Amino acid sequence: MKKDLHPKYEAATIVCACGETIQTRSTKKSFHVDLCSKCHPFFTGDKKFVDTAGRIEKFNKKFKDGKK
Repeated sequence: MKKDLHPKYEAATIVCACGETIQTRSTKKSFHVDLCSKCHPFFTGDKKFVDTAGRIEKFNKKFKDGKK
């Protein structure tokens, strides 16, 4: 078997935009995410829009005339 073929699987920290930190293991040392299970609308029951990359604006721009 070849040596040093696989990346190291070490402890990692996931940091959410809401401030929550989660300890796990990964090949990367840290992650920064926008939503986690403590602030995601599906898990909290709150109704709010999660707009990723301007999808709502893109939809509204595409269908603003009502012709499509």
